[in-house]
Amino acid sequence: MSRFLGSSITRKITMALLGLFLILFLPVHLGINFLLLKSDPEPFNKAAHFMATFWLVKGFEVLLLASFLLHIFYGILLQIQNWLARGKQYKITNYSQTSFFSKFMIWTGLIIFIFLIIHFMNFYFIKIGWVQGDPENFYGVAHQLFNIPAYIILYVFSFLILGFHLAHAFWSAFQTLGWNTAGLSPVFKVLGILYAILIPLGFTLIPLIIYFS
Repeated sequence: MSRFLGSSITRKITMALLGLFLILFLPVHLGINFLLLKSDPEPFNKAAHFMATFWLVKGFEVLLLASFLLHIFYGILLQIQNWLARGKQYKITNYSQTSFFSKFMIWTGLIIFIFLIIHFMNFYFIKIGWVQGDPENFYGVAHQLFNIPAYIILYVFSFLILGFHLAHAFWSAFQTLGWNTAGLSPVFKVLGILYAILIPLGFTLIPLIIYFS
């Protein structure tokens, strides 16, 4: 089993690479979501249709979904490993300024996973026919959801949690890969904080603008 899953270092490197891949996807998703602010539904629906039908995007979608699942799997596996070694950890851990975020990574990841399931039910599962809905009018689906206060609260809360998750994940991924040198460490930390603020902020502004306008 250990040969199949790889060593602890291999798991951490794999998880870091998967995390960076997912991080690169978020700005693309956000850019498409900004089309929801247009009064004309056609640009967003055309973008959604293209994403759903173009073969290269569909292949990327499979890779993205596999990355999500593997990232979650390795995250849980590494957390269990940390819990089992907790007695030793208390003796050797040197708490850094990122330890606050790192201690809650498994829980923020779990909240994000629950939100993803809900998000998939409202969009991805409609596209593949598992849930009833119009896959050619995701603009209408999104606007309908963003007029439900309870859903907006859940949506904003989930992206707030994502911000906390990203605050540690961005910097930690570069550290795991050995790219976080003394000279680059402050740069990665600043970029990580900016990314963890701006990306979730962009996602949360969209439903708020739609609801209050």
